Amino acid sequence: MSLVELIAQADERGLAASGLACLDRCVPLLGGDDEALRPLWANLASGGDPAVWGELLDQVRGKLGVADIVDDEDIEDEAALLARRMLAAAPAVRSAAEARIWADACSVASLQIHRLLDPAEGDTDSPVGSLDTVREGGAPVAVRPVGMSPLVAAELRRQVSVLELLAGHGAAGLRQALEVSTEGRRVLRAVVSRRARGRS
Repeated sequence: MSLVELIAQADERGLAASGLACLDRCVPLLGGDDEALRPLWANLASGGDPAVWGELLDQVRGKLGVADIVDDEDIEDEAALLARRMLAAAPAVRSAAEARIWADACSVASLQIHRLLDPAEGDTDSPVGSLDTVREGGAPVAVRPVGMSPLVAAELRRQVSVLELLAGHGAAGLRQALEVSTEGRRVLRAVVSRRARGRS
């Protein structure tokens, strides 16, 4: 099943987890630590109260210095701007309708971020449409499409894995989904660190 189909069929928890996982992997661009989004993950677990999601979201935004509206003129780094927009756009209410829009936007933004940070094999020159094609099932997830960098291909696989885990196991799949996201965050943190050293 394609990434687009998985998002279309996911329930509210799966959609929120999908968007949150994309954002979690990009936390290094926000200057956050590995625990920055943990309160939101905990809210998705069994027994988590959907009514406090918005309050927890506000706390996370405050901690990471991200307002509801992101001023594009204040941020020169495109990858960091995309990450901030993901957090700023997170829905204040945990509803399937709003979470679906957010999850889909986070999917695209996270793939774009990984493409920006890994220009290997000329990937930055490939059109955004090629990402849409892969998300819609234009190529097997297990096979890296021509022109797509390893970093982007790995992010695509992680997005699919998170949605499949939540679809197959519900709340019980959250722990594994978090592990998938944690792995991706470590990879991106290393990439961000190398980029920072290269600029200094």
